[in-house]
Amino acid sequence: MRRFFRSRIRSFVYAIRGWGHVIRTQQNAWIHAVVTTAVVIVAFWLGLPARDWAVLVLAIAMVWAAEFLNTALEAVVDLASPMHHPLAKTGKDVGAAAVLIAALTSIVVGLLILGPPLWAEIEPLITNR
Repeated sequence: MRRFFRSRIRSFVYAIRGWGHVIRTQQNAWIHAVVTTAVVIVAFWLGLPARDWAVLVLAIAMVWAAEFLNTALEAVVDLASPMHHPLAKTGKDVGAAAVLIAALTSIVVGLLILGPPLWAEIEPLITNR
């Protein structure tokens, strides 16, 4: 039983180490972090219901997961093909496209969920100058 718990703890340590690597080395991860923080702050401010939170959390997780998988793919491709190769480029480009799709989809989700209540909050400020 001890081995089981030790291996689970090690798994978490490896995952946290990987998370740190992405944050330290990927510029887009900083963009994701800023946008994630902004969305969470706005969602708290708006007092969104649980269902809206669930959708936002899934969209945020989708972007982060895509970014992490893309970083892993790039590392493996660099290891397997240190020289420039057309297939290596294709693999990296497709991984980047997956992140782009996730990010664009999350923007649409964010606008659909945050847009109406945010507009309801700021519209009176704009029209009552």
